[in-house]
Amino acid sequence: MDDTTKTSAGDGVAVFGVAVVSAFREQLTAPISADADTDLLAELRALEELKNAISARQARITVAVHERQRDRDVPRGIDPADTARLVGSHVALARRCSPHLGSRLLGLAHAVVEEMPHTLAALTTGVISEGDATTLCRETACLTKKDRGTVDAGVADQLGQVSHRRLEATAREHAYRVDPAAIVARRARAETQRRVTLRPAPDCMTQLTALLPVKDGVACYAALTTAAGAARADSGDTRSPGQVMADTLTERVTGRTPADGVNVQVNLLMPVDTLTGDTPAHLAGYGPIPADLARQLATGSDENTRVQVRRLFTHPGTGDLIGMDSRARTYPGLLAHLIRLRDQTCRTPFCNGTIRHIDHIRPHASGGETTERDGQGLCERCNYVKEHPDYSVTGDAGQTTTSTGGLTATSHPPPPPGLPPPTRSYTERTLIDFIWVEGIYREAS
Repeated sequence: MDDTTKTSAGDGVAVFGVAVVSAFREQLTAPISADADTDLLAELRALEELKNAISARQARITVAVHERQRDRDVPRGIDPADTARLVGSHVALARRCSPHLGSRLLGLAHAVVEEMPHTLAALTTGVISEGDATTLCRETACLTKKDRGTVDAGVADQLGQVSHRRLEATAREHAYRVDPAAIVARRARAETQRRVTLRPAPDCMTQLTALLPVKDGVACYAALTTAAGAARADSGDTRSPGQVMADTLTERVTGRTPADGVNVQVNLLMPVDTLTGDTPAHLAGYGPIPADLARQLATGSDENTRVQVRRLFTHPGTGDLIGMDSRARTYPGLLAHLIRLRDQTCRTPFCNGTIRHIDHIRPHASGGETTERDGQGLCERCNYVKEHPDYSVTGDAGQTTTSTGGLTATSHPPPPPGLPPPTRSYTERTLIDFIWVEGIYREAS
């Protein structure tokens, strides 16, 4: 064995050496000097295929990491679900993504590596992307291992040959053919997952999204389209069709017309400078907003909005919120509310999940106090994985450090409005050292 590769015992996954990775990175930063466009395009194609092949390697490594962790956890009597949750967090830290996505990538890796040989081969040769592989796994998720393999073989001749949407349709068709009952049951389960979500959009806008059964979604869109057509027939209405559809949706959901106004209750975190200057504020549930919009909300100057605002001012100079103590074992209402406003989203590095639990950073059983400094907001998944013995969180409200699987990342609460973000470092090792020590290729965000 030379000095550029090592083989992990028992899992068959070779680990790249420092020399190989370092040389490759140097090539990536070399000047672009090809004489012909055809050479550049050929390199572009080769890089795309290499990127896809790296995704296949990441999948194989992910499975190997899970198998090793499982071998350690079984003798300790740890539930397999807790092991999988921990490995999902390992993957998330390594790939700088949310823990929820890390668990999805773990499931994707097992499906591709263990049940879909044609998809794995196509990903390894680089002719399909990780997104294509994800779609194939999603469309066959309700099938048995044998039936999933049948679909995998059925689409093999189209891998790398057709568009993503056509590949998705073909996989869905094959899945229905091998097990119609499973597809029908899956559709029934999917209807129970209908929901509405809200996400920030640029320029102080939001994206309101509804996941609906197809008949309901089509009916809603048809009704909004009809309203837009009626407005276009009105020569006095200067709104675009998209504006009419958006206004109609708002009116029918809230039961009001624009002239009626709307009642708004918001939590507004703002430095004193926001009242007179241009320092941005933070609107809970949305994010940063310009000072002029914050003043509109705080003063009720928008004629169409009746606002009930809870204003939280930051301390001059430090930006700290006022802390509160409690002798309770769990975090009570106002203290929990303060921590939610402070952290805004889950405090786990790279996770932007909604805060579901307020818990101690230093466990209560180890002497942790029920204070603002020892409290953090976490999504449900991250709070559960925190209990695994191979997962640790240390620090305080200002900075927490998450350590698991040899990976370390720090987390800070978002800076209060008007203050710069704190200086942070996710690891003191170089990327090359990280790859060599852990045997994992980390994908840049």
